[in-house]
Amino acid sequence: MIVRYLNKMTGMTKSPPAVGMTEILWSWVGAFLGIGAVSLISYKLLAGTGFTMMLGSFGASAVLIYGAIKSPLAQPRNLVGGHIISALIGVTAYQLFSSVLWIAAPVAVATALAVMHATKTLHPPGGATALIAVIGGQSVYNLGYLYALVPVGAGVVTMLLVALLVNNIPKSRRYPEFWI
Repeated sequence: MIVRYLNKMTGMTKSPPAVGMTEILWSWVGAFLGIGAVSLISYKLLAGTGFTMMLGSFGASAVLIYGAIKSPLAQPRNLVGGHIISALIGVTAYQLFSSVLWIAAPVAVATALAVMHATKTLHPPGGATALIAVIGGQSVYNLGYLYALVPVGAGVVTMLLVALLVNNIPKSRRYPEFWI
C-alpha cells in the first residue's frame, strides 16, 4: 500500500525543454518593466499617502505573465480575477477571524483557492494575496476592502498593461492566449 502510494510520485512526463536566450531576455524585460512600473507608482506617486502597490505576490505573478505566457494560469482573466477575488476573500477572512489568525490564514488561502477554481480564475499568486490580507499588518488591515482596489487591482492592471505591450513585441511571442 505504501509502495503504491510512493510510486505515484515518480512522475509520468518528461521535463520541458530548455528556454532559449531570446525568451529569457524578453521574460526579463517584461518582469523588469512590470515590477518597475508598480514600484515607480508605489514609491513615487503614492509616497506619503499610506498606500503601497508593492506586494510579494506580484513577484510570482511576474514570473507567470512574463515568463510563462502560454500558461492558462498567466492569462488576464486569471491574473486580474484571481488576485481581486483572493484579496476580497482574504479581507473577509481577516475580518471574521482576526482574533484567531491561525484560523484566518488557512481559511483565506483555502477559500481563495476554491473560489478561483470555481470561477476559472486560478492564479497561484492569488493565494499569497489572500494570505497577505491576513498577515499584512496594520497598514493592510486599515485598508479593509480597499485592499482589493489599491494595491491589488491597480497593481495587477499595471502589470497586465506592461504584459500586453512587452509580450507582443517579438514575433515569437503572443499574449494573451485568451481573455475570457
